[in-house]
Amino acid sequence: MSFLNYLISGISLGSIYAIIALGYTMVYGIAKMLNFAHGDVIMVGAYICFYSVSRFGLPAPVGVLAAVLVCTALGIVVERLAYKPLRAAPSLAVLITAIGVSYFLQNAALLLWTSNPKVFPNFFAAKKADGTVITGIDLAGGQLTISYVTIVTIAACVIIMLALTWFTGNTKMGKAMRACSEDKGAAQLMGIDVNSTISVTFAIGSGLAAIAGVLLCSAYPNLVPTTGSMPGIKAFTAAVFGGIGSIPGALLGGILLGVLEIFAKAYISTQLSDAIVFAALIVVLLVKPSGLLGKPIREKV
Repeated sequence: MSFLNYLISGISLGSIYAIIALGYTMVYGIAKMLNFAHGDVIMVGAYICFYSVSRFGLPAPVGVLAAVLVCTALGIVVERLAYKPLRAAPSLAVLITAIGVSYFLQNAALLLWTSNPKVFPNFFAAKKADGTVITGIDLAGGQLTISYVTIVTIAACVIIMLALTWFTGNTKMGKAMRACSEDKGAAQLMGIDVNSTISVTFAIGSGLAAIAGVLLCSAYPNLVPTTGSMPGIKAFTAAVFGGIGSIPGALLGGILLGVLEIFAKAYISTQLSDAIVFAALIVVLLVKPSGLLGKPIREKV
């Protein structure tokens, strides 16, 4: 049963990576840039939710909604102030700016919320009449435990993926995103507002980052200003692993990465688990440079 426990934990962690990876894959697919500040938006969303619930006493769903709204607005502001002026700049300039925004958000969080770790509340625990707290479901006589956080995380990942797939294929804005992804110049000639489309993409990705931040801190309740850094890097790895620019690729890459990380910690070494994850990425890219579900991009010279 320990194998099944590890597998479920890996799928749960991979679902969080997949939700975060969507922000990377959508922005790269449309704007052809890597927003390395995306991981810090996760941290901001977690802090907003934490203070909304713990300090202002708001219900957990309202706290999550507040985090989504704040992060959505933050994504739009960051795109307009930091990235829009660099639309025609070399990719290296955009990359350095993204790193700068990342450090700015981390240090702003340090000033606002200090470096003291916050214990994130478990929103998905249930209480019995006698006051006993239940955090999951015990199966097979208690040998297999599935936490409520795990169930909600996996369900949220599947719902978000299905909703985004429908959105990009059936709505006007979704089709505009796909057109910008193919050729921004041609899309602009066809009357599509490329700048607004990119802003909406950042807004959606940042809103999803807030949800991922809440789910991540619910499963791993230690919250500090650098909480989003490593998950952000791993989610970027998942996006590349599955094929950056592909929504199904983000799901596949996230799940595989989460399962690989948990199994590496359980059966090989906790200290080497991150190295094993990144080594797997290198192997995949050597075999299939565009990722598992990515399509090779041909550039005309």
